[in-house]
Order: sequence, then C-alpha cells, then structure tokens
Amino acid sequence: MSMQHIVKINLPGGYVSAGDLYEMLAVAEDAGAVDVRFGNRQQLYFTVDATSLDDMETDMLRAGIDYELDADEYPNIISSYVCDSIFSQESWLREGVYRDIFDLFSYKPRLKINIVDRHQTFVPFFSGNFNFISSEVSNYWYWYIRFPKTSKFYCWPVLIYSEDMPMVSHQAEKLIFENKGLFHDKPHADEQLFYQMLSGQLEVSTQTITEPLQLPDFYLPYYEGFNKYANKYWLGIYRRNELFSIGFLKDVCSLCIQSRIGQVYTTPWKSILIKGIETNQRADWGLILDKYRLNIRHASNELNWQIEDLSAEGLTLKQQLVREFEEADLRTYRLSFVIKIRPKTGLMGSVIIKAHPSGTFELLHTLNFNPNSKDYISYKKRVKRSNLGEELIALCHIYYTTVIENIAVDTMSYEDNAAAIDNLKELYACKYCKTIYDSEYGDRDNGIMPGTPFEGVSDDYACPVCGSEKECFEKMEAVAVRQ
Repeated sequence: MSMQHIVKINLPGGYVSAGDLYEMLAVAEDAGAVDVRFGNRQQLYFTVDATSLDDMETDMLRAGIDYELDADEYPNIISSYVCDSIFSQESWLREGVYRDIFDLFSYKPRLKINIVDRHQTFVPFFSGNFNFISSEVSNYWYWYIRFPKTSKFYCWPVLIYSEDMPMVSHQAEKLIFENKGLFHDKPHADEQLFYQMLSGQLEVSTQTITEPLQLPDFYLPYYEGFNKYANKYWLGIYRRNELFSIGFLKDVCSLCIQSRIGQVYTTPWKSILIKGIETNQRADWGLILDKYRLNIRHASNELNWQIEDLSAEGLTLKQQLVREFEEADLRTYRLSFVIKIRPKTGLMGSVIIKAHPSGTFELLHTLNFNPNSKDYISYKKRVKRSNLGEELIALCHIYYTTVIENIAVDTMSYEDNAAAIDNLKELYACKYCKTIYDSEYGDRDNGIMPGTPFEGVSDDYACPVCGSEKECFEKMEAVAVRQ
C-alpha cells in the first residue's frame, strides 16, 4: 500500500480568493484527492498518495502555490476578518485595515500570530504566540506574547500601530529564535529582558495603554446556514466529519466568481463562510446544497467544539459526546468545548477535556467559563471515557446554576442529580504555568500522598511542570467539590 502524505496550504488571515481556491482544489483533485479539510488556524489540508507526489509538486510550482508536506513549520496567521460586518460591527477595525496588515507580511512566520477584534468571540484571542487584539484607539493594538512552548503570557507595555505589526512580529521572532536559551521553551523567560532587547531594535509608533484589555463575555454565534446582514446574506457551512468534497468546493468557487463574490472565508471551527450573497442569488446557493445533499442546520451543541487538526481519535470522541448531549437535550449556549489528545495543544475553550496517557481524562474549565481566559481550574481528574458524558453534563448544569443565581464561578457549588455538595477545599496554582496543586490528589510522582494540604508540602517542593519553587504557587479562591 502506497504511503499517504498530508499537504497543508496556509490561507493568511483566513480568507482566499475564489479563483485561487479553485486552482488549489484543481491541483488536489489531479493528485487524486477527493476531499479537503480546514484546520483550527484557518488553513487547508488534503491527502495525496506518494505515487502522485511528483506530479502534484510540479503543479504546485507551476501555479505558484506555497505549501508544506507532512509539516507545520510555518503556522497560518489567523484573524477575525471573517467576522467583519456579520459578527462584529462595533469596531474601527474593518476590511481595509485587515487587508493592509496582511499585505505587509513579507515573511513566513514560524510562530503563531493571531489578529483579532476585541468585540468578537468567534476567533480565539490567545491561541497564538503573538496575539494582537484591537484597542479603543483606532489602528492601535494590544500585543500579548506567549513565549514558544510555554503558557507564559506577557503584555507589551504600549499599544502597537497597525502598519508596524508585521515588522514587530518579524523582529520579535528573530530575537526569540536567536536566543532560544532565554525565550524558547523557558517557562521562566525574563519578560523585562525580552522588552529591553527588542525595544532597542524597534522604531515604531506607539500609544500608551490607558486601561487594561477587557475580555468580552463569550458567546459563539450560530455560524451555519443562510443569515441576513444589511441587505445581503452570508452562508456558513459545517461538516460533521470535517471533510468538504472537492466537487462541492469547486462549485462554490464557480458560483462565487459568477456572482462577483470575491473570496471565501475559513473559520477556526473548521468551517467555511461566504459573504455578500444577493437576495436574487440565494436560490442558486440552495441548488448547490441540494446537489451535494448538505445539511446546514446542525444543533448548536455540536458546533461549539474544538478538536486538534487531523485527529481521528478526537473526532470520534467528539461525536460520542455530542450524541450524549443530544440524548440529554442539553443546553450549551455560551459554552465551548475542547478535546486535547496531544500535549501542549494551543486550543482554547470554556471546558477542556484533556487526555492522559493512562487512558483517563482530566476535565478543566476556564475562570468564569470564558474561553479567552488564561486561567484554568481543574474540575475532575482520572475520568473514564465512559463517564465523560455524565461529568460534562453535570459541569454544564453548574455553569447555568451560577448564571441563574449570579454566583461567582470560583465559589460555586459543584453538584448534579447523583451527589450533593461536599465540603470546600483550597487549590493552589503555579503563577507561571497555572499547574494546579489539589490536596485531594497530592503529587504522587514527587512523593506527596493524596490528602496532603499544601501547607504540609515540603518547602523544597517544585512545580512538576515548569519547576517553579513552592513559593510561586498562589492560593486560589475556595471551591466546592463532589465526591
């Protein structure tokens, strides 16, 4: 059996012209591909047989298409451009500003870059290494830096001007890779040293930060189906198995060109979106959906999941849990879920289902259940796969209980139909990597038995993830737990 190769094509900013996409699809089809898929960073994937590889590479070269083979050395630049005019209308950030910024990226980033409007919650704020978030000041951005292979965030002390973002990113990336011993895979990276070294290289326009970034309350807009905005429609298409047939997408591109719709947008939810559909064109789009038998009204509790790219295990688990949610007729509005099969996945969500090598799972949620929060609270550890559904359903009930009763999340009561509230306990979190010390579980790997309070842990204790000293753990608010 011939070897299969994964081809990745970046779509910077999460959009592509209909003509360019058609050409990419034609190359993939000629190489024997039947389907393509889109990734969490708004990129395109397809699989090609080794026997067709040489011809495909020739076609790619002829078409001038940049791609990677079985690699992800250059992550796609993601943005909230897809939200413009439909999910976000309050900001100074509009199509022209996005396009101007993308055009100034004259290099291929090796670190993940996010460019997002602070008014939207469709595209994640902090899943990149360089996270640019719009401020109140027109054309100026907050810049949150996450050093590679760490969970350490640093907010640059001044706002960055739009036109300077590509140059600043390039200089910062060079500094990090030229000083890996200081800033790469270093949980204790010295942010002040980084500022001193980088600011000395920059001559840019800045603005003072007059108030800290305020995260908006999260809600995930329903991103499927025909939806009206202004005097036009946009169409969102999601596929349960993540696969989009090449024939369907070629027809989409052809109709876009015929209808003078310039581009197709990809989303971090592995779906596509077409804007600018005129009222008299809606029937034509309906015919394409009919032709390929595409359903465009999936339940909301199926659309609010993030799983890793090209993860068959994660997709299977998602499908299992969605079925259980459906059977429970569960409401998940304002929540999003992440399945992490691999370690150090940069996905963000309200509720995180984290696989453990033992075959069990840990369930975590973010502070206030906001997926853009960088603070995580461990809810349950060592959960068997067969019990995930009931535990997640219980956690959803907790969220809505706190919303209805207006109880702070960090002091809420954990309860479900099977168990009442247990007693309060205290958690300690490493201030650098957010690892939780839970006295219920202790830290067996470091000789600390379950039931050991943090005060009883030896003073020479170190964080098992980043190695920080005991004094670097900070007491969290008391939370109630269940047996």
